[in-house]
Amino acid sequence: MRLLHTSDWHVGRTFHGADLLAEQEAVLTHLAELVTTEQVDVVVVAGDIYDRAVPSAEAVRVATKAMSRIRQAGAQLVITPGNHDSAARLGAFADFAAAGGLHLRATIAGLAEPVLLNDEHGDVAIYGIPYLEPEPSRHALGVPEARGHTGVLTEAMRRVREDLATRAKTRSVVLAHAFVTGGSASESERTIAVGGVEQVPGDVFEGVDYVALGHLHGPQTLAEHLRYSGSPLAYSFSEARQRKSVWLVDLDAAGLAEVRRHELPVPRPLATLRGELQELLDAPEHEEWRDHFLSVTVTDRVRPVDAMRRLRERFPYAVHLDWEPEGGLAGAQLKYADAVRGRTDIEIARSFLDDCRGAFPTETEERLVFLALEAANRAAVAKL
Repeated sequence: MRLLHTSDWHVGRTFHGADLLAEQEAVLTHLAELVTTEQVDVVVVAGDIYDRAVPSAEAVRVATKAMSRIRQAGAQLVITPGNHDSAARLGAFADFAAAGGLHLRATIAGLAEPVLLNDEHGDVAIYGIPYLEPEPSRHALGVPEARGHTGVLTEAMRRVREDLATRAKTRSVVLAHAFVTGGSASESERTIAVGGVEQVPGDVFEGVDYVALGHLHGPQTLAEHLRYSGSPLAYSFSEARQRKSVWLVDLDAAGLAEVRRHELPVPRPLATLRGELQELLDAPEHEEWRDHFLSVTVTDRVRPVDAMRRLRERFPYAVHLDWEPEGGLAGAQLKYADAVRGRTDIEIARSFLDDCRGAFPTETEERLVFLALEAANRAAVAKL
């Protein structure tokens, strides 16, 4: 049996305000194509199908279309929710969906009830452990003494192993959404530390042939049988150097036979640029970044006016802008009381503009500040 391990689709997520649905649909369509070319039997998705508990109608359309394409390509799907999903919403109509080859494992009560599939070597039991928020989960699991993610996942895996022990010669796969010790985080994951210590030791998952992990967005191997697929797209500039991928997992009669990494296409790459604004706008060598999502740092001594609008005229996918003047901002950092002591309102305003953009106001700007201060004073007097 061949499985494709993916996770953290985050359908509906934006990238610094930019819509990603087209890019998400493109890379998820590739998964369906991969099912055909690699003759995949089962696609397992280890949580965070959506980016929010109540996804938009367009996000639902993209996700369901991707699932439909995967199913039409010949693979069954096993999905469990992550910390971004609503387990109740994702698991709605699970019994009906299973008849069509979409197996949703979204409840704590059902985490030890596997999806049973078979090949020429017999049965494969695929267990889906939904994201377990520690505080409510320890009561739902009947272990009020459990502490943090380790405690509730330990109980969940105890139940999985207990069920597996009743199934002779059955190979096993577990889907789980957690931060396992040894994994490396990116900037785009939402912390799951609320309710206890977030990291879980890998030996919690002992006793099964393969563990398909979700939550961390970089592809990672913690042990031969314990892996993160990572997200199919980069969701922060910290992931710009990651090669997004999925795992192709082969099971034979004895259990785990082979795991291969398949790199995914990049619908729109990420890059960072740094320099003075005019140089970024004029230099011909920057043209290669035109179709990239860009994080730009301008280094002008004076903060450029309307910099993002001007950048987007050349780089339509510039999404993030920082200003770091070459040599740093001049002047010592004073406490507020020291900075304003003995100074007029107009002097304070002039210093404020200098601190914010690296230059004092022009004569026209200073006149506008003066008029604004006068108007404020008149308004204050009128209220007396």
